[in-house]
Amino acid sequence: MALNGNHERSPNIALLIDADQGGQKYLDAVLTVLAELGTVNIRRAYGNWSKPELGTWEPVFHAYAIMPMQQFDIAKRKNATDMAMAIDAMDLLYSGRVDGFGLMSSDSDFMPLAMRLRQNGLPVYGFGRVSTPESFRQACTRFIDVDALMPVPDKTAKGEIDDQLVALLIDAYDAVKRDDQGYARLAEVGKIAGNRSSFDVRNYGFKRLSELVEAVPNFVTERREGTVFIRRVR
Repeated sequence: MALNGNHERSPNIALLIDADQGGQKYLDAVLTVLAELGTVNIRRAYGNWSKPELGTWEPVFHAYAIMPMQQFDIAKRKNATDMAMAIDAMDLLYSGRVDGFGLMSSDSDFMPLAMRLRQNGLPVYGFGRVSTPESFRQACTRFIDVDALMPVPDKTAKGEIDDQLVALLIDAYDAVKRDDQGYARLAEVGKIAGNRSSFDVRNYGFKRLSELVEAVPNFVTERREGTVFIRRVR
């Protein structure tokens, strides 16, 4: 989308936080990731703020300009917070003012919401703990393990690149156009892989896809005028 005929505006991202799942310490890292994807103009956290265990959120509201959304516990064992967050997400969707969503939760109950938002063509970036169920992970356009975003003192080793990820990259490489030497544009490989999986390179300790691929012995990389190409060698 363009403004004044010349300037592209940054995508408007809505960050919705399930405060019952905690996560205050991850906010700085989450907002840093979303800043690479757009402008986070809408920031809301949902919970019953009368609960003592949510009292630690108050300083966070001011520090990160987050709007607290109050939702009382109407009945025991009924999560009204999730319902309120889902209703708000749909209101934002139909307002037409949002270009993407960040859903910060480790709760599989948000899988239908993520799928519904994506059906309308909007990207959904999930942020949760390593224990987050696979159903919610795969429902997101990209899912990012918040623990992988946190700096660990004296940690230099990258995360383990499993066989499933290698197979995903190989399948994506096989699906794209290659030149006479067998090289394919990394961006095209990444696009195919992203369409098939919600994986994010940060989950493996890398900042860029090119860095991850360079760590996979199945591929070699080559840079041509700032563009990264890869070739499968095994």
